[in-house]
Amino acid sequence: MTHIPPPTEELRLLDFELRQLDARRAQLLHRRAWLVTALQAAAGPTSAPAPAPAPVAPRRPEASAPRVQNVLLVLGGVLLTIAAMAFTLVSWGHMGITGRALVLGGITVAVLAAPVPLLKHGLRSTAESVAGLGLALTVLDAYALHEVALADVDGTGYVAVASAGLAALWTAYGLLPRTSALRLPLPAALVITQLPLALWAVAADAGLYGITAAVLVTAAFDTGVALRVPARSVRITAVIGAYGMGAWGVWAAGWLSWTATGPSAAARAAALLLFAAGIALTAAWRQVAEKHAGGLAVTAGLLAVAAVGGTARSVLPDAWTVPAYLACGIALLAAVRVDRLPETVRHGLTRASIAVQGLALLWSLPLLGITLLGPVAWAERVWSGAPGDVREAVTVATPWPPHAETVPVVLAVVAVVLFLAVRDAVWRPRALTGVLVLAWATAVVLPAVLEVPYVAGLVALGLTTVGTLAAAAWLHPSERPAEEPRQEKEPRSEKEPAPQPATTPALDFPTTRPTATVLALLTALTLAFLSLTGEPATLTVLCTLTALFAAASWKPHLAPLTAPTALAYAAMLACATGAAADWQPQYTALLVLTVPVAAALLAARLGSSPATVPVEIAGALAGLLAVGLAAASADLPMLALVLALCGVITVGTAIRADRRPVAYASAALFVLATWVRLAAWDVGTPEAYTLPVTVPALLVGALHRRRDPQTSSWTAYGPGLAATLVPSLVTAWGDPQWTRPLLLGLAALAVTLLGARHHLQAPLLLGGAVLALDALHELAPYIAQVTDALPRWVPPALAGLLLLAIGATYEQRLRDARKMRDFLGNLH
Repeated sequence: MTHIPPPTEELRLLDFELRQLDARRAQLLHRRAWLVTALQAAAGPTSAPAPAPAPVAPRRPEASAPRVQNVLLVLGGVLLTIAAMAFTLVSWGHMGITGRALVLGGITVAVLAAPVPLLKHGLRSTAESVAGLGLALTVLDAYALHEVALADVDGTGYVAVASAGLAALWTAYGLLPRTSALRLPLPAALVITQLPLALWAVAADAGLYGITAAVLVTAAFDTGVALRVPARSVRITAVIGAYGMGAWGVWAAGWLSWTATGPSAAARAAALLLFAAGIALTAAWRQVAEKHAGGLAVTAGLLAVAAVGGTARSVLPDAWTVPAYLACGIALLAAVRVDRLPETVRHGLTRASIAVQGLALLWSLPLLGITLLGPVAWAERVWSGAPGDVREAVTVATPWPPHAETVPVVLAVVAVVLFLAVRDAVWRPRALTGVLVLAWATAVVLPAVLEVPYVAGLVALGLTTVGTLAAAAWLHPSERPAEEPRQEKEPRSEKEPAPQPATTPALDFPTTRPTATVLALLTALTLAFLSLTGEPATLTVLCTLTALFAAASWKPHLAPLTAPTALAYAAMLACATGAAADWQPQYTALLVLTVPVAAALLAARLGSSPATVPVEIAGALAGLLAVGLAAASADLPMLALVLALCGVITVGTAIRADRRPVAYASAALFVLATWVRLAAWDVGTPEAYTLPVTVPALLVGALHRRRDPQTSSWTAYGPGLAATLVPSLVTAWGDPQWTRPLLLGLAALAVTLLGARHHLQAPLLLGGAVLALDALHELAPYIAQVTDALPRWVPPALAGLLLLAIGATYEQRLRDARKMRDFLGNLH
């Protein structure tokens, strides 16, 4: 029998065996390493060493030793600081004045002196932690001094003096030869330096201006430290302080400037803003190679504009606030001309000027939008009476924006600056485009601002449209020969070729020309809406716009936009003429049809010009407008006439070789005209509506098959036959008379025979199906009578016999079905 030891004994044996295996494995590994080394030495340097087993990567610690050390040191310093604070705040009263001074003073001196030996032994992190604890203890010392000896002193003033003293103490401590290697004291001293001036201003009740000045002086001090001190930690702290205190001071100074109620207050706020601008400009000048130098220059320029503009705003009317700031922004461009300024500062000031001008233009956009979109409201008040002036006309549904009287001044001044300042060859065309847009905007808003009479405003907008169209025509790029060179004083040699007259582009503004065209379209649309106040104004303006854009269409580069625009205004003129003559809509539709006629004739004349398709689209839309007017009147004969005339126009278009597909639209229009005419005659027979479709469709299908014999009969004849047979069959099933089913059956029989004669699948199947359904309809009453006369057991018996017959001849039926499929497949 097998002896099974107790668990304790078995566990001991297993542990012993495992230790033996580990020892044996270590011995074998040692022996293997020796053998590998011996073989490598014997093989020499040229032979490839035996592949060593891939080492197992040790597990990477989640926290490095320096990090653990720093965490422990920081945590220890924090705990000691908390303990010191608790001692100072809680246990302070249990000791006398001498004991308190000795304890805190001794602890502070000891802690501040401790980093010296720590630095000698290379324990830098520990020294930094102890130094931080010492700096915290000095703060507690200052607090203790106030509570013991200076309790009656104002708290804010004491904090200001104490922070200044602590800043000086920490700076001196960080600059000592024994402690100069510490990184913490100097940044800490710079941080606490942010407090003295601002707190002193608060304690002295210096007011908002004094506090803002103290904050800006602190920002200036931080800026100087950031520019002068080479230590990285100090510079980073100074930069953060400069940006933080500077942003605070600039925000406060800007708010004071904006809320200033008189020249004195505005001047004091301007002095603060100029001081801030000087700080930013100095920093940008001293750090021209830095990335943020350009941003500082932009800030300096904007602050200078805010300072001077705020002073001017306090003595000017409210309407001239934006022009005052704009003038200051433009004045920055004069400073850019100074040669002593670095290039980065120049670019920054230029961007600041551009930003001011952009904000001024943004302020003028609401008035421009009201001037352009306000007249649209007259579409709901057509011919309700002309207003007194243009401002009343454009603000019929929207209020006039406040202080907008100087918007034309802003637009004109920016346009002049853009024209004079931009001389770069690359930016010059874009600048001229901007000048054109600003000049147009000035001309558009000026009549409303000046409150000119209504008729004069219409004339001004018309002249603006003419001017922009003339600019678009004049800016067409063309080449002209350059001026002939003057006679040379020295004769040329015979080998020297004579100079050839060069060709230079006359006026090549690739963006200005389309911009001018679009501006002309916008102005004309505003003018058209603005003219809806009265009947004479509407007719006059629409006539003028139609003639103007028609004349501009003689320029090939303008025709793709101006030609369809002229047709659109011609259609509007036709509608307005009909309304003025008190015509009904269906008669006005006939007048509108002159526009599609003109479009078709013009498109035929243009040929392959880029304006052909836009002209045809405009004509098609005018035709749809005419059809809509005729349909709105519910006069079916006039609607049929309009549809037929549209069909005639499309037939004329389809004559052109490149517009053959338009014939389909023409056929559809003629069919619709026929249907409408039949409906007007109260014709209810469906064949009267379907045969006008079937006959042309069958003719077109026959011609198509003659040109392409491979065309399927379903494509050629299927739609035409179905257009008549299917509606007639549906009608015949509900017709109690025998005439329609008989005629339908004869027609379906004829179609079936023709399909069988010519081996055409579509006529054969369509005609056969309609014939079978028509015969079933005719035999249905008799089948119903026979079914009622038979006993109830006969239908199931007949069904059973049918199934038996089909089962017995199943294979034969399959062969017959295959033959039928092959037969039908051979048909066209």
